[in-house]
Amino acid sequence: MKITKDLYKGSLALLTDFYQLTMAYAYWKSGKAEQEAVFNLFFRKHPFQGGFTIAAGLDYIVDYCKNFQFSEEDLTYLASMKGKDGQILFESGFLDYLREMKFTCDIDAVEEGTVVFPNTPLVRVKGPLIQCQLLETPLLNIINFQSLIATKAARINLAAQGEPVLEFGLRRAQGIDGGLAASRAAYIGGCASTSNVMAGKLFGIPVSGTHAHSWIMSFETEFEAFEAYADAFPDQSIFLVDTYDTVNGIKNAIKVGNALRSKGKEMVGIRIDSGDLAYFSNVAREMLDEAGFPDAKIVASNDLDENIITSLKGQEASINVWGVGTKLVTAFDQPALGGVYKLSAIRDENGTWVPKVKLSQQSLKINIPGLHTVKRFFSKGKAVADMIYLEDQELNPQAALIIDPNDPTRRKRMMPAFYQEEVLLKPIFNKGKLVYELPTIAQIREKVQSQLESLDKTHKRLVNPHLYPIGLEENLHQLRMELVLKAKQTDNGDES
Repeated sequence: MKITKDLYKGSLALLTDFYQLTMAYAYWKSGKAEQEAVFNLFFRKHPFQGGFTIAAGLDYIVDYCKNFQFSEEDLTYLASMKGKDGQILFESGFLDYLREMKFTCDIDAVEEGTVVFPNTPLVRVKGPLIQCQLLETPLLNIINFQSLIATKAARINLAAQGEPVLEFGLRRAQGIDGGLAASRAAYIGGCASTSNVMAGKLFGIPVSGTHAHSWIMSFETEFEAFEAYADAFPDQSIFLVDTYDTVNGIKNAIKVGNALRSKGKEMVGIRIDSGDLAYFSNVAREMLDEAGFPDAKIVASNDLDENIITSLKGQEASINVWGVGTKLVTAFDQPALGGVYKLSAIRDENGTWVPKVKLSQQSLKINIPGLHTVKRFFSKGKAVADMIYLEDQELNPQAALIIDPNDPTRRKRMMPAFYQEEVLLKPIFNKGKLVYELPTIAQIREKVQSQLESLDKTHKRLVNPHLYPIGLEENLHQLRMELVLKAKQTDNGDES
């Protein structure tokens, strides 16, 4: 099912950092606005101390870029801005330029649901310098958050070992858009459903939910509450059993389950939201089995994440379904992915691409120069390494040497005859025109699963995962080193 949507009905051109606009004005003022440039969006470290990251948010980027324009209200606001000297900040000519500006960039990106690694470009933007610059903040805002949540969801689902994970974190999410984006990313990452009804409507995500403690408390007795709920939803009754006493709650659920069965219906299960989940789930399983309900599901919730689920699995808890909220949609243990967006090349007046490098005292923060892309090598269906290389560079057909960008002593020789290859950056926009057919959210979710299956299990460990090989092709490595040495000879570098 493909959902047609318009998430952003008004202009979002001002959803940016102020310095993007001051730079844009300075580009225009200095005559550089139309100079062609290349920027890359990437991250430097996996979130959650993990071994992989899930790329997410491309659908939002497409939506944003298709509607990228400055409205008259935007321009009126910019025209009202004044500098410290009390004078108008932006000249009317610049505002006229923004009024007429149309999105004309090329965008290449890894597909949503792709497993990605540090330093490899997730999005590459090529086009007029001013447009590339103005896209920085919104692209980072979109990719950083959704990739973070999709990765968290994938980790939680790995911990659940194939059992359904239900996302219901809307009430704890970071605002309205944070809630929507989190529900979308969580489903991509592997969650079976969401409690977020608007996300269900906008994105076509299955929605699910039962009832709260307030439902039970609104009746004289817990039994009456279960009975009334079963009358309203005879085919999907899951009873929350821990409002008063968990064991008595299970007994009441069994009584109502028997009443449902006499009418030809079947109780779906129970939910436990507090207390010792391992102990009470095992008690519940024994009671349900003895009462003739071996297929009744036991749903657990209460601030779960991949670590708690792993612990409960180790305790042999009798839990079939996992309800996860706060720690998923807020990425509780890591609030940001930390993606960055760096200029890597600029075209000079002769039409030649000039690679650019940013210096830093930390090798981790020295960007990768040039017009580059990334290729993944596979052996027997398993991903074995990623190579970052210059797009216009002729590669050695016999073997490619890849060198870790942060540790040049880490090297790996890739022999094309022994591997299958895939270029990960796909064309999304060509000169501002959408050339990519967006997959459905279900297809993206399926891609995540196939991508995770392509990883060796050592890279998917939740604790101390094995390092996946990523490297610069040796020509790119050499170019980077030459640029760094040259820059250091003329400038000491200023980290930012």
